[in-house]
Amino acid sequence: MVFENSCPVIVMLTKFDIVKCDEYLPLSKSQEDYGRLNIKIVETRQDGELTLRSVKVQHKESDRVHTVLHIQHSTWPDHGVPNDSSTVRKILKRLYYVGKDHPIVAHCSAGIGRTGAYITIHNTVERILRGDQAATNLVETVGKFRSQRPGIVQTEEQYKFCYHAIVDELKDLIRNSKH
Repeated sequence: MVFENSCPVIVMLTKFDIVKCDEYLPLSKSQEDYGRLNIKIVETRQDGELTLRSVKVQHKESDRVHTVLHIQHSTWPDHGVPNDSSTVRKILKRLYYVGKDHPIVAHCSAGIGRTGAYITIHNTVERILRGDQAATNLVETVGKFRSQRPGIVQTEEQYKFCYHAIVDELKDLIRNSKH
């Protein structure tokens, strides 16, 4: 999917070492074959609570190569929310510089709680920055997402976190635009 759609980024909101998320990157060695694809981790570095990986995906038959930025936030608790929005907003800030021509992949374990909260935050901030004032209606945004993936944003706590993260990011953008 990532290779076929030329996805530039994978946002992973869970750990690899739990049963809920299979290892799809060669963490124990530098590269590995997964069917027709060869996956190689070119670089790994830490940025606070984020693990950033540059991943080269090569189709073995066509030799076509695609590079992906893999951003892992492994401390976001399942069914819960982070203590503050700073790490989630760090992800957003990295994605401001990624082209919008291809989709971004975001996942956790079930794909509805943490992923739902993250895509709600990401989508809402992007829409507000484009001037779409209807984006501030999170009930409508989450409702649209739930029509495609039932259960998105599982808890009231996650809903509140979405609001707080969006407000924090917008305040930060306004503060930085004054400098």
